[in-house]
Parts: sequence; structure tokens; C-alpha cells
Amino acid sequence: MLFPTPRPPAQPRRVVVTGAGIVTALGIGWSANAEGFRSGRCAIRPVTLFDVTRQRTGRAAEVDLPGRLPRSRLTPRQESRLDRASRMLLLAALEAWQQAGWTPDGDPIPQVLGTTSAGMMLGEDFYRQATAPKPDRRQQATRVTHYQPQRQALDLADALGIEGPALVIANACASGANAIGHGFEQVRSGRASRVLAGGYDALSQLVFAGFDALQALSPTSCRPFAAGRDGLALGEGAAMVCLESLDAARARGAMILGEVAGYGAATDVHHLTQPHPEGLAALASMNAACRQAGITARDVDYLNAHGTGTPLNDAAEAAAIASWAGDAVGAVRVSSTKASIGHLLGAAGAVEAVVCLMALQGGWLPPQWEAGPLDPACHFPVVQAPEDRAVRCVLTNSFGFGGANASMVLRR
Repeated sequence: MLFPTPRPPAQPRRVVVTGAGIVTALGIGWSANAEGFRSGRCAIRPVTLFDVTRQRTGRAAEVDLPGRLPRSRLTPRQESRLDRASRMLLLAALEAWQQAGWTPDGDPIPQVLGTTSAGMMLGEDFYRQATAPKPDRRQQATRVTHYQPQRQALDLADALGIEGPALVIANACASGANAIGHGFEQVRSGRASRVLAGGYDALSQLVFAGFDALQALSPTSCRPFAAGRDGLALGEGAAMVCLESLDAARARGAMILGEVAGYGAATDVHHLTQPHPEGLAALASMNAACRQAGITARDVDYLNAHGTGTPLNDAAEAAAIASWAGDAVGAVRVSSTKASIGHLLGAAGAVEAVVCLMALQGGWLPPQWEAGPLDPACHFPVVQAPEDRAVRCVLTNSFGFGGANASMVLRR
């Protein structure tokens, strides 16, 4: 089916979020996650999904998935074929869709999804079956089909009864933020009237073992920006947002969770896994997002840092924040929610954008407990206890391997 491109508006549209769905190890849905993030609860625990006895560490933030999915347009047969990552994506998308009050009225609704692993667990299952002493070929064709990353988008379209282009962004740990940023640009420019965007990733043995082999996983606990930090913790989850123009949202009387006011992306190509030590591309993405939003560091009430807890990442981000904020650095409240839910890879940027919407709506800052003494490079205050605070404007950072950097400004 062909989808005509709308005529671009004379002026860029203001873009708002009218629905948001979230799945993390803290729980399923907005309410459970808001309570967990507000209190700074840590959901990192021993891994049960696969064998980690040969790894340096055996902890991650696993999601407790419900036994049944909410009703959708999928048939029972289609539902039975969904892998773990697809179920998280569907849960987040259904919540966002229902909250926004959208209906499949025939107009195309583009999807923009960010992920790094997609159906990786299906690929692992395929390999195990194919290399077993007595290979079992049953359901192998289904595993191959659903392993492909576009399959999740197609299943989601079927579940919601929508049509429209689907784009999958795999840009390391910036993927989720890139997806929302791309959706924002589509609505802002008039190329789409509304967009469903976000990110998802599930834990898998291959990815866990890979990060362990890089010695990137913490053998103790994930402590972003701490002087004694020793690595990250992995997590899994999904977050989706419904994006539309401010005028359209107001015209139909929709509840507005927040406005996407600016988006910036940059790449430093410094190293395969290490960020530029001065955070140059991170600084560029932060500046670009704030420039598009028409704000400065003094306007930002809270900064949701990428903050993985690894020595090199946090030092580079701290340098970038100091350069970006300048004389205002001491007034910018900063925390990393990865201390609570681990690093969700392709889903991280989308989940953290929804956490920022929660902060805007609830008037609180998400803390990270037990950071201890901070790295001397941190010239900004790190939120280490629950804090109620009027929040009008936030900046969220998402940085990935290979120098992929993305930043977003969200505001009331």
C-alpha cells in the first residue's frame, strides 16, 4: 500500500506526547515504574533466564512478565509465537496506545523502533536446536521468521490494526532515543501526523556473555558517577510513546504528558567501545538538542544521564556536562536510572525518556542510592535520595558504543 507524504507545514509543528507505556524490572506500566523510580528502588538481582555460572557476575535486571497479554487484535496463534522481547514491546505499546486514545482510523501511523538485540533469544534457540546431537526441526522456520528485527514491528502493527511505514533503528545504546527523535522530526516537519516510537530489548545469553567478556559488567553493584564504580549492570524492558502535534492533541482534548522540544545526535567515531575522553560528541548532541529547544543549561531542572557506571563512560559524560553547563553546572540536578534497572541497551533511551515524563508529571527527581563518594570530575550534584521538586524542563542523554550520541529536551 502506498502512503502519501503530507504537505509540510509553513512553520515546524510543536510535538507532544499523549501516551506512554513502559516495562522494566521495576514492573509493568506507568504506575508501578513511577513508584519504583521515585523511590530509587533497585531491581537488579540474580539472573534466572539462562546459565551464568561461567560469567564473572550473575546479576541483571530481569522483567517479570505476566502470564497473559492484554487483549489486542492478535490471534492466539500469533501471540503464542511472540518471543520475550516482542511481549515487552507489545505491553508498552498497548499502554501508550490506550493512554493516548488513538484508534486505527485508516490514516497511516508510522512506527519507529529502536533495538540492539531484537529477537536474539530466538536466534539462540535456533542455534541450540540446529546444533543438538539430534536436531529438532519443529518450529525452526518460525524462529527464523521472528528472529528478523522487522518482525516485531509487523506483529505490533497487526496487534493495533494499523498501517504505515516501519523503521527499525539499531544504533547501539542510543537506539531508543534515536527512534523517538526520528519520530519527533517526522511530526515536527509534517511528514507524519502521528508516530508510535520507542525502544525494546530483552536479556539474552549471547549479549550478557559478550559484555562479561569485555569486563564491562560490575562484579559488585552499578554505581554511576561513583569514584569507585566498576562497571554496568544489564537490564531489559521496553518503552513506547505516542507522538502528535500540539494542535492535534488540543483539538481532540487529549491529555498531554509533555512536549518533545529538542533533539540532537552526533557521532565521534573515536573508538569501537570507548567514548571520546572529553565527551565531544556527547557535548555536540546536548548542545544541538538545547539549541533546537531554545534553552540553556540554566533552564534545565533535571538531567537524566546516560551514566552506565563504567569508568570511561561516566568520566566522558561528566566532562561533557561540565562543558555544556558552564557556570551553571552546580545547579543542574543529575542522576542515572541505570542504578535501578540496569542498562537496557536499545531500550534505554526510550525508557529514560518516559522516566523524564514521569518526573515532569509528578514533580520529583529519580534518585540513585549508594553512589558513595563521587568522581572528582562530577561538578554537578547527583540526586542520591528521593526529592520532590518542580520540574518544567529536562534533558536526557543516551550514548552508545562506536560513539553514537543522542540527547532530548522534554518539557511541560
